[in-house]
Amino acid sequence: MVLTMVLLFVLYLVFAGALVAYLGGGLLLMAVFIGGFSLVQYFFSDRLTLWSMGAREVSEDEYPHLHGTVGRLAQGADLPKPAVAVVDSRVPNAFATGRSKNSAVVCVTTGLLDTLNDEELDGVLAHELAHVKHRDMAVMTIASFLSTIAFVIVRWGWLFGGGRERNQNSAPIWVAIVVSLVVWVVSYLLIRALSRYREYAADRGGALISGNPAALASALLKIDGRMDRVPTEDMREQAEMNAFFIIPLSGGTLTRLFSTHPPTEKRVERLRALEREMESRASA
Repeated sequence: MVLTMVLLFVLYLVFAGALVAYLGGGLLLMAVFIGGFSLVQYFFSDRLTLWSMGAREVSEDEYPHLHGTVGRLAQGADLPKPAVAVVDSRVPNAFATGRSKNSAVVCVTTGLLDTLNDEELDGVLAHELAHVKHRDMAVMTIASFLSTIAFVIVRWGWLFGGGRERNQNSAPIWVAIVVSLVVWVVSYLLIRALSRYREYAADRGGALISGNPAALASALLKIDGRMDRVPTEDMREQAEMNAFFIIPLSGGTLTRLFSTHPPTEKRVERLRALEREMESRASA
C-alpha cells in the first residue's frame, strides 16, 4: 500500500511539472474548477452515495438488532457510532461512506440481512467500520484528485490550452494531452491497486474488531455465491457502486486487473491465515 502511494505521488509530481510547462495559465482555471468539484464530492459524498443507492437512514425502532450490532462493534473499534442506512435490494451487499469518523454511515441491503447469520453480519459490519477507522473515503478521494485532472485534460485539454490562440513558440497542447493520457491510465491502475490493498486492510481490521476472521470469510463466500442468483436488472442498477461494496457485482479474469477488490478466494485465504495466527497466539 505504501509503495503504491509513493508511485502515485511520484507520478503526480511529474504530471504537475508537465501541466505547468504546457498549460500555463489554463492550469489555474482547471485546478480551481476540479478542486471545487472534489470539495463538493468530499463534503457531500455520504449524502450523494446514499441517494444514488436509494438508501435511507433507519432508526433504532425500525432495526434494533442492526443498530445494536453497529453500536457494539463501533465501541470495540473505538469509533463514534455511525448512522445506519438500509437499501431495499435483493443484492446482498454493504458499504460505508462519509468523509470522517464523525460523519460516517454504514449501509446494508435487505438482501444481506436475509442472507447472513449474526456472526457473519458482525464480520461484514466490522469490515465496514474498519474502512471508517482507516478514513478510506478521504484517502481515495485525495488519491484520485490529479487523476481526475488528467482525465479532464484528455477530454477537454484544448480548451484549457487556449485553443488556436496559443503562442507559436509554445509547446503544442497535444503534448499535454498525451502526457495526461499516460498519467490517467497509469494512475487508474495504481488507484485500483491501492483500493484492493485497502480492502485487504479492511478485512484484517474488521476481523480484529469482531475477533472472528472465520465469520467474515464465511460471509464473503456466501455473498459471492449469491451473486449469480441476483436478477440482471438489480445488477445493472447497482454496478456503478462496485467500489463501495464489500464484494463487487461483476468479475472475471480480464477484469481483475481493473477491479477495486481482490478476488474473494485470496481474501478468504488471508482471513484463514489470520485465524490460525490468532489461535496460535491464544494457545501460547
